[in-house]
Amino acid sequence: MTLKQIAARAGTSVSTVSRVLNHPEHQCHDQALKERIWDIAHELGYTPDMTARNLRMGVMTNQNPFPVDIFLTRFDSVHTDAFFDELLQILRKELLENNCVFGSLMTSVDISSLNQSMQISPKIPYWTSEKLTREKELHTSAFVTTKKDTGLIVLGKISEENLRTLRMRYDYIVGIDRNPTNYLYDEVFCNGATATEKAINHLIALGHHSIAYIGDCNYESRYIGYYQTLLTNKLPLNHNHIFPTDQTEEEGYLAMCRLLKQKDRPSAIFCANDTTALGVLRAIKGRKSRQYKPSVISIDDIEAAKHSTPSLTTISIPKEEMGHLALMLLLDRRMGGHTKNIRIELPCHLIQRESCDYFYS
Repeated sequence: MTLKQIAARAGTSVSTVSRVLNHPEHQCHDQALKERIWDIAHELGYTPDMTARNLRMGVMTNQNPFPVDIFLTRFDSVHTDAFFDELLQILRKELLENNCVFGSLMTSVDISSLNQSMQISPKIPYWTSEKLTREKELHTSAFVTTKKDTGLIVLGKISEENLRTLRMRYDYIVGIDRNPTNYLYDEVFCNGATATEKAINHLIALGHHSIAYIGDCNYESRYIGYYQTLLTNKLPLNHNHIFPTDQTEEEGYLAMCRLLKQKDRPSAIFCANDTTALGVLRAIKGRKSRQYKPSVISIDDIEAAKHSTPSLTTISIPKEEMGHLALMLLLDRRMGGHTKNIRIELPCHLIQRESCDYFYS
């Protein structure tokens, strides 16, 4: 697979494709084009020529590139939540700079297929039928259930069943999440409960005593942080103000539309992620009555949070450091630098913008 073929599919120049794929820090003028180039590259099975790249940079190495797969646990696409999309871009850069290659981006659909294949036959691949056809065409080793000397980075929560399956397939696993495990594998995390506590305390300091929750409630550290912080501050937990969602923008929008119909509405809303909050802000902006203006705060600090109307107050999660440290743990595990599971916790901090106001009760 050549850069020329990718450029033809993407409708752009070879030099643009080269800058996007070989220099992930390059700021492409068209973000949609950048995403299209990466999607086509993955679809066609492109991997950078690390030897040629190292020669251009004056780096001499005899090591073969280390392949790393990425498992997106919550969604079927990174585009569903910009936090994971931005985190993926950071991981691509880290992989390239550390003589690694980005292998496969997997979702729960792929892992479910792998679970079934291991129960039926060790030679049935984990890929979906469409991906399997492409693997056959590329003559790659899809028909194995183990990947020797391959790493896996898990983005998000993972079930015990899926973890057992992945341990059978991968030699090295590291997780990035807001929900820490009990040292089940190497992981880098920013505690969602701590981030939520910081967000709720900010709202309380602004005078808010009625605070809604929109987000995942299923064994979710952010939901735990929400109700624990309310209890600590002796504030009531109103179940009419709790809206379980899958944390997408559309579900945030629909949850806010339901909340707008309530008579007893909260003065503030905490959203479990920025993507949900963008849907909430859209619903507030589109309502007929302008008298109700709740404060909105969330977690992540994605790029779009800066440009929303109003700009979104949020708790910043250190994506760059999480991506870097996750790969360092993976490489250190591979080199035998550590054998016990390691857990690295990173801090978060408040980003104050326009979506939160003082509430004078």
